[in-house]
Amino acid sequence: MPILQDPDLDRQVPHSLMSPDRLRGVELYAQSIDDALARLDTGRDGLSDAEAERRLHSFGANRLPERRRTPMLVVYLRQFKSPLIYLLLAAAAVSVGIGQLTDASFIFAVLQINAVIGAVQEWRAESSALALDRLVQSVTVVHRDGQRQRLDSVELVPGDIVEIESGDRIPADIRLMRERELVLDESLLTGESTPVVKDAYAHLSGRVGIADRANMLHAGTTALRGRAMGVIVATGSATEIGAIADALAVAHPAPPPLIIRLKRLARQIGILMTGAIALIAAAQLLQGAPLAQVFLVAVALAVAAIPEGLPVAITVALSIATARMAARRVIVRALPAVEGLGACTLIASDKTGTLTCNELTIKRIQIPGFGAIDVSGEGYAPEGGLRVAAGDQDGRALERAWELAVTGALCNEASLEVTTDGVQHLGDTVDVAFLALAGKVGLNRKALTAERPQTGIIPYEPDRRYAASFRREPDGGHAVHVKGAAETVIPMCAFPKPSDAAAALAQAEALATDGYRVLAVARGAVTAEQAVASSPKALCDLNFLGFVGLIDPLRPGVVDAIQQCRRSGIAVRMVTGDHPATALAIGRLLGLAETKEQVVTGAELADSDDAPAGRMATIRVFARVEPMQKYDIVRTLQAQGHFVAVTGDGANDAPALNAAHIGVAMGKGGTDIARGASDLIVADDNFTSIVAGVEEGRIAYDNVRKVSLLLIGTGVGEIVLFLFALLAALPLPLFAVQLLWLNLVTNGIQHVALAFERGEPGILDRQPRPPDQPLFDRRMVEQVALSGTFIGAAAFAFYYWALSAGMPEGEARTALLLLMVVFENVHVFNCRSERRSTFRIPVAANPLVVIAVVAALGLHVAAMYLPVINDVLRIAPLDWHSITAIAPIALGLLLVMEIYKIVRR
Repeated sequence: MPILQDPDLDRQVPHSLMSPDRLRGVELYAQSIDDALARLDTGRDGLSDAEAERRLHSFGANRLPERRRTPMLVVYLRQFKSPLIYLLLAAAAVSVGIGQLTDASFIFAVLQINAVIGAVQEWRAESSALALDRLVQSVTVVHRDGQRQRLDSVELVPGDIVEIESGDRIPADIRLMRERELVLDESLLTGESTPVVKDAYAHLSGRVGIADRANMLHAGTTALRGRAMGVIVATGSATEIGAIADALAVAHPAPPPLIIRLKRLARQIGILMTGAIALIAAAQLLQGAPLAQVFLVAVALAVAAIPEGLPVAITVALSIATARMAARRVIVRALPAVEGLGACTLIASDKTGTLTCNELTIKRIQIPGFGAIDVSGEGYAPEGGLRVAAGDQDGRALERAWELAVTGALCNEASLEVTTDGVQHLGDTVDVAFLALAGKVGLNRKALTAERPQTGIIPYEPDRRYAASFRREPDGGHAVHVKGAAETVIPMCAFPKPSDAAAALAQAEALATDGYRVLAVARGAVTAEQAVASSPKALCDLNFLGFVGLIDPLRPGVVDAIQQCRRSGIAVRMVTGDHPATALAIGRLLGLAETKEQVVTGAELADSDDAPAGRMATIRVFARVEPMQKYDIVRTLQAQGHFVAVTGDGANDAPALNAAHIGVAMGKGGTDIARGASDLIVADDNFTSIVAGVEEGRIAYDNVRKVSLLLIGTGVGEIVLFLFALLAALPLPLFAVQLLWLNLVTNGIQHVALAFERGEPGILDRQPRPPDQPLFDRRMVEQVALSGTFIGAAAFAFYYWALSAGMPEGEARTALLLLMVVFENVHVFNCRSERRSTFRIPVAANPLVVIAVVAALGLHVAAMYLPVINDVLRIAPLDWHSITAIAPIALGLLLVMEIYKIVRR
């Protein structure tokens, strides 16, 4: 059997014995670290790739149970849960009772077709949502074969050694091996909102509740601060949250709010139209029509006129927009966010990684007593060099810069390698930038660390604002290497005169004003005891080595994107933790801010009595803000009437992301907690993709209106036709089966094609719609009333003329039914735009519309000639005289709506 030698436990580990049964009932938090490793058959260097693969097959993927998918049969039967469907079923039953088996059969056929179409659409929508969920990967740093790797969290197995840092969502249940100031949010599991401090060496015995397991990390909780290393003890369903997920997997999510509002709208319209239909039925009864026929016609007219398929049509439109957004690098986590992003009036954007490339590069070094040293090269590639002032004849400036690079490479937790696949890096971007600088001055980081082994560390944390590495020097002494914020490191250093410290801070301020992120670098001697204890008290009287200026270049196209937002009526605010001078410099490059008065800091917000509300109208850049201040900023902007979208990538952005109307997280560089708090995820971390999402959101909303205009406008036309016919005491215009056929041909085919419409020119140049604007605004009501009235009145006039001209009643109905189909065909083209002329919209922009129109019309014409179907529909082939009379009437609808668009413009 394969054997792995564990140097720490000095034993041979028979990994092939590891199985789920070996861990069942074992509480590893009650065991020592070594005993836990032994139980898991692993070592401190982690598993081999081969053993990890075997365990993946044995334990399964580290994936929580997904919500059980609704069986297709249940989805199909659910299509019949509608009061209108109940009425139609009753109509079919009545048809059977009075011997109208043909009508009953056709009604049942229509119900089947509608149910199948609805079930397939619902099934595909759910499939698309599940597929999009899988696009977002959560990655974890894991040790395999003694090497650090970044793997998709679904590949983790019990026995893997993993690293955790602040902002990470814990990927599995983990027994801590070591930690540094680790604090977790476990409210997801325990309901306790107070952060929990963890201790890898806590001694526990017996059965201990989740909230009291100080040496354990549980899947789904979040690291708020600190970092740690541990061994995975459970994955997937075997985790504590997995047990909860098993129960939740059967739950059904609530329908999106947008869909609820649309269903409510359909019900309201349905009530109005049902009232009209009741009047028609009463009129028929007064005219002596048979009760069964009255019932059939009334119910069939209700199904044809009421847009009960509107929620399904809207879901299709939003699903199409979701797929389009994914193609433009925006992944939708919540369906209503598709159109919501298009309605935003303000974007509060994080800077790093969104507006900029998130590839910090050291471009300038400032050494005390010397001029600025420029650093060439771009990005993380260790290619380039130093360019000093002409006055540095003896090379002292370069020597000091070399010393600074040494400290930067030693006070470092990142890795940087140049491979055939390019530059591979892992770790904090600032650390990676220092490693790139070390490569540019010819330093070998591996040789440095071997020559000066680390004895202790104070890792960087946002609250601390510096990092320190304690090292044993080649001469046997010990030193500490420090880097961090200038205002934090400078007080740790010794200067000949107090004014020298002030002068150094002034230099840092000058660098920041030029747009650089400024870090100070220092080094000093410490005792062996201080080095082992990693004592912060040792950080005094250090030797100040100098400043480095890092710049994160703007992303290509971001300036144009911000200008486009301005043309679209969308304000952009930059919210960052950077120094205010740096933030202003970047704001100037972006065209967001020009003066200091347009920048406010977190400290100024905290000291302000009236919060930020009083200055919010003039503020463009928020600098040095705390996480809860970001939340307050968002709330204040919302209170001022803005529909706010917030972008972010870190754990500190989560409160603001959650509070925003639309939260947009970064997919590549974002933390798990940020993605979990968001509605949308930008896969490429690029602000220009957000603007693309705004465009797709506006297109989605436009298409929702277009589909609604088609469905409801045609329904109004059918009601008007029946009212006029009954008032004129004409024979029934259309039979029940004919109305059902009309419903199937128009609503079942053409509205889906309309949902594929592309965006109209200038869609991003419009002002955002008011967030509270109803779907049926004044323009929509006007269009529905005008088109519906024309369709109904023209159809009635044609029917009246046909009967007056001596056309047989059956032939007149056949011609009228064809006219109604052609009306719907024509109206689809009207609905392609509420503002533009139909003749200005290229057919190639959405060829599906043409295909749908041809299919609907072709199907109806074929039905007139097919023996069985034409008997069911009570129609027959028409002569060319009748057909040629229909086309000009239907095209009249196009003329009327064209005139309306001209007048409305």
